[in-house]
Amino acid sequence: MTRFAVLPLSVLLLVLLFLCTESLAKSEESEEYDVAVPSCCGFSSPLLIKKDQWKPIFETKFGQISTVQIGNGCGGMGPYKIHSITLEPNTILLPLLLHSDMVFFVDSGSGILNWVDEEAKSTEIRLGDVYRLRPGSVFYLQSKPVDIFLGTKLKLYAIFSNNDECLHDPCFGAYSSITDLMFGFDETILQSAFGVPEGIIELMRNRTKPPLIVSETLCTPGVANTWQLQPRLLKLFAGSADLVDNKKKKEKKEKKEKVKKAKTFNVFESEPDFESPYGRTITINRKDLKILKGSMVGVSMVNLTQGSMMGPHWNPWACEISIVLKGAGMVRVLRSSISSNTSSECKNVRFKVEEGDIFAVPRLHPMAQMSFNNDSLVFVGFTTSAKNNEPQFLAGEDSALRMLDRQVLAASLNVSSVTIDGLLGAQKEAVILECHSCAEGEIEKLKVEIERKKIDDERKRRHDERKKEEEEAKREEEERRKREEEEEKKRWPPQQPPQEEELRERQLPMEKEWEMEGEEES
Repeated sequence: MTRFAVLPLSVLLLVLLFLCTESLAKSEESEEYDVAVPSCCGFSSPLLIKKDQWKPIFETKFGQISTVQIGNGCGGMGPYKIHSITLEPNTILLPLLLHSDMVFFVDSGSGILNWVDEEAKSTEIRLGDVYRLRPGSVFYLQSKPVDIFLGTKLKLYAIFSNNDECLHDPCFGAYSSITDLMFGFDETILQSAFGVPEGIIELMRNRTKPPLIVSETLCTPGVANTWQLQPRLLKLFAGSADLVDNKKKKEKKEKKEKVKKAKTFNVFESEPDFESPYGRTITINRKDLKILKGSMVGVSMVNLTQGSMMGPHWNPWACEISIVLKGAGMVRVLRSSISSNTSSECKNVRFKVEEGDIFAVPRLHPMAQMSFNNDSLVFVGFTTSAKNNEPQFLAGEDSALRMLDRQVLAASLNVSSVTIDGLLGAQKEAVILECHSCAEGEIEKLKVEIERKKIDDERKRRHDERKKEEEEAKREEEERRKREEEEEKKRWPPQQPPQEEELRERQLPMEKEWEMEGEEES
């Protein structure tokens, strides 16, 4: 039976979720439209990160590591770092010290994972495996030879998160190398810490720093390379080896601790939580993999067959960060709410995803994932919550709406109870539903949105240009007026207006005539 539970909803949330039931027009598959999905509503990271946006950390002919970051801690989202680690056959990712909690999924290939936390442990990993390493672990990876069934390269996706971090240092990444750990301290500190002669520390310091990923042939006995020492240093953390060249200790029989074998969880060898002709889902939590206990991260995998849909649903407790492993499809995410209905930024979004893309959906955001009629869609998701997260579905046999009072539900949608009975009783499937041409309809709508955005952007550009021209003209007029005022102030003494001078000239003869008349009377 499925693990997806039905929980009651408020009528207020229902009004929001009903937006997701808009009809989808049937159309032919269109070309890809890569659009940057805006951020808002307290979610500061893009919902979609395209495969060409992965940032390389390290790259050689033996392998590579790339990363992206999801969220920045605002709105309950992250920060979470996603790393893609790829090793060519017969290569080694040299020992690293983990700074964060690490949960990973093996996408291809096979190898051996060795690590030390409280004791030395080891496990074989292969396509479909899920496992977790705790912060503070020292680990390294070895890839196996080419396997035509599992893949030529060992590739895994890992998510890193900080659960109970007291002080956050932005300069501190997900992990550091043993080389950096060793030689970050000066010679005196290392000599005293290891209790070895100064010459040994000096010899190690003078060696060339190795790359993070090397060929396994470079680690053969008798080859004096610095990276030879690193696996031995790993054993030193577990107390199983001694680097001091001491004849007395060599004469004694070394007691080697047994390396404990750990068991991973494989998604391809386990029963799915849900399976139908339209796809399958499987969720891995602490009940399935005990090592996940105490972690904030769970793992799920969804496989949608052609023309199918993961029904509209939302996560009550977890954010969901998904990586597309195969195929292509469309994702619809609702972001609007009553308080954001007037916002031009907080709009519902749709976008196309394909192999290598990452898409993230914050907690409580209703979503639906759809595959195209001619392609399947497979993605692995990391859910980020300390609580068990059981998605709630809008429609289908497991619809959360079925728990609501029919009369209240009818009043909310302004329809009759008979209509509600027909709406909820028609769909007999659950979780993954048939949705022929839904993805095609979504991409056509996306095409219209992109064209509309181009028109709006052009209109805004012209408006901004006119506004700028008006402001420039206003500024020039203001400057002209100020110049005239300054020139007027420079004139001193001020000149009489022409009208006053003419009046004064007319008054002078009259004054003389009055003076003469006065003299005659006297």
